[in-house]
Amino acid sequence: MWVLVFFDLPTETKRDRKIASSFRKKLLDDGFAMFQFSIYMRFCASRENAEVHTRRVKINLPPKGKVGIMQITDRQFGMMELFHGKTIAEKEQPVQQLELF
Repeated sequence: MWVLVFFDLPTETKRDRKIASSFRKKLLDDGFAMFQFSIYMRFCASRENAEVHTRRVKINLPPKGKVGIMQITDRQFGMMELFHGKTIAEKEQPVQQLELF
């Protein structure tokens, strides 16, 4: 499973920028990787693990702005087509994550 987090947060004031930066940092600390500036993704070994990370994102939601959370299967993620301009981009291999029980 993949968990994708999409967000559009206000950055008009210094406080807004600090809150947005803190939200991004918390995503990174939880193992998410930046896909695009406001899109972060994380691979999860199971649906249960994806739910754990989804709950963590919900706990850290900022007070303002729009945030979307989506869970997709590894197969659906693999069907994504990526482009750089009009040229199809090579697919990057996901980083292996070690899970300790």
